[in-house]
Amino acid sequence: MRLSLIDVGSNAVRLAVSDARDGAPLPVHTAKWKLRLSEQVAEDGRLGAAATERLVAAVSEAVDVAERWGAPRPLAFATAVVRDAPDRADVLRTVRDRTGLALRVLPGELEVQLTFLGARRWMGWRSGPLSVFDIGGGSFDLAFGRGRLPEFAVSLPLGANRLTNEFFTTADPPPAAETVALRRAVRHQLRDAAARVRWENPHTSVATSRTFQQLARLCGAAPGRRGPFAHRVLHRRDLRAAIDQLAALPTDQRAELPGITKPRARQSLAGAIIGHTAMKLSGVESLVLCPWALREGILLRYLEDGADWWTELAPELEPAGPSRRAEVAPYAVSAAHGPRAEVVPAQRSAPPQARPPAAWPAAQPADACPLRTALTPARR
Repeated sequence: MRLSLIDVGSNAVRLAVSDARDGAPLPVHTAKWKLRLSEQVAEDGRLGAAATERLVAAVSEAVDVAERWGAPRPLAFATAVVRDAPDRADVLRTVRDRTGLALRVLPGELEVQLTFLGARRWMGWRSGPLSVFDIGGGSFDLAFGRGRLPEFAVSLPLGANRLTNEFFTTADPPPAAETVALRRAVRHQLRDAAARVRWENPHTSVATSRTFQQLARLCGAAPGRRGPFAHRVLHRRDLRAAIDQLAALPTDQRAELPGITKPRARQSLAGAIIGHTAMKLSGVESLVLCPWALREGILLRYLEDGADWWTELAPELEPAGPSRRAEVAPYAVSAAHGPRAEVVPAQRSAPPQARPPAAWPAAQPADACPLRTALTPARR
């Protein structure tokens, strides 16, 4: 069986055509359209007409390419750059009306679940209790689990591109005060979720996403030409040294470093700070690079649970608002739309150090219940 998938991300629209053999999606053809939608977002977060037109053209071409490769109509989804846009209903409607393809806007929590599934299938059961770290353009995802699906997962608005635009605004390279402020913000939002991972003490920790791949290459991992089966590891101590290296260089010089591509050079420093802070707070010394992530997770879920699973994920055409919860047993999760992340463990009790939750501001969802944990971060 041949399948195709379109991924609308912050930097590019990607098409993956795969053959499903023995329950695994094997790549046949890939294509990419570099739209860099995140750079076209207005101050209020809207994508606007010009960006939507470029998106329509890319999706239409991707559908044609998938058809030429003998694949049925693609499964198509959009990540945070569309999910967080106030005009996302207009964007989704325009894409559907002009291309005939309905983009699914997956809740951040469901994205984490599917990324975990992809990582679990690649790493196998010998990896044991598993934690997964993923840095996107608009969000940072963290999950832990012992089985096929995670028991704990959280999606936070800590993407590399998002924080670059928010914190690095005055000079290139940014002054030390801005990097300190960014690290402080990341630490503040991550400490509860990282405390949970630290308490679970995973046997294996993996990193997915292009940002982690480039940072690992910068820190000495094997280049991509060695293929997906090359063993690649990112050590925390090496990433800390890479932060100093990136912080000292302007964007154009970062693009000359091993692994750092020109389109991602500007956000590479923020990505390194996010990754290092997450590893440090979680007590993780090293991350194994995993080539399977969200796209593979969607295809695996489609193969394992059937086409009805995808069909029931109706495209969202309502005005933008707080993320809806995903129905993803056996764990409960939530996205962060406020100063702290909500962490709702479903199967395990809270760590012994946990204190009673503090009250959230009135603007937060009524069922929000942050876990505040008195846990001293690990020193490097």
